[in-house]
Amino acid sequence: MTQDNQHHVFEQIGKMTRDLHETLQALGHDTQFRALERTADAIPDARERLNYVLSMTEQAVSRVLNAVDAIQPSQERSQADARQLLADWQRVAGKRKDSKDYQDTLARTQAYLQQAEEDATANKAQLTEIVMAQEFQDLTGQVIKKIVDLAQDMESQLLTLLARTAPGDAAPAREGLLNGPAMDSDKQQKQAFASQSEVDNFLESLGF
Repeated sequence: MTQDNQHHVFEQIGKMTRDLHETLQALGHDTQFRALERTADAIPDARERLNYVLSMTEQAVSRVLNAVDAIQPSQERSQADARQLLADWQRVAGKRKDSKDYQDTLARTQAYLQQAEEDATANKAQLTEIVMAQEFQDLTGQVIKKIVDLAQDMESQLLTLLARTAPGDAAPAREGLLNGPAMDSDKQQKQAFASQSEVDNFLESLGF
C-alpha cells in the first residue's frame, strides 16, 4: 500500500469514527444506546472468553497427544512380541513339551502375558487421561454459547439502533423492524425484528 493510499484509508477511518461519535452523542441517553453500550462493554470479556476456549483446546490436544505417545511404544512392542511368539509356537508345535526349545517358548509366552497385563494397566490410565481431556468441551461449550448470545444481542441492538436512525425513505422497512409483536424472551425478541432476508433487504435499502 502506497503512502497516499494509507493516508486515504486513514482519512476514511477518521471520518467514520467522527460520524459514529456524533451519532452516538445525538442519541444521548437513549435506552437502546445504553443497551448497546452494555453489549459493547462485554466485548473485552468476550475476547478473554475466546482466549480461554483456545487455551483449553490447546491443553486438551496436548494431553491427548501425550497420552497417545505414552501408549504407542507398548502397543508396538506387544505387536512385535506377539508376532514372534506366534512364529515360535508354530516352530515348536511338533516338539516334545520337555524339550528346551519348547520350554523356552513357554517361558517367553508367560513373560509376554505378564508384560501385557502391566501394559494394559498403564494404557488404561492413559485412556482415562484422554477421556478426561475431553471435559474441556463442556466448559468451552458454555463459554461459546455466551459469546454467541452476546453476538446475537449486539446484532439485535444494532438493528434497532439502525432502524431508529434510518432516513425517512426507509420508513416501511424501519417500521417493520421496530413495530414487531411484543415478546417476552430474548430469543423471541430477536425473532420479532424480521427474517434474515428482510434484515438484508433493510440494510440494502440503506446502502449497506
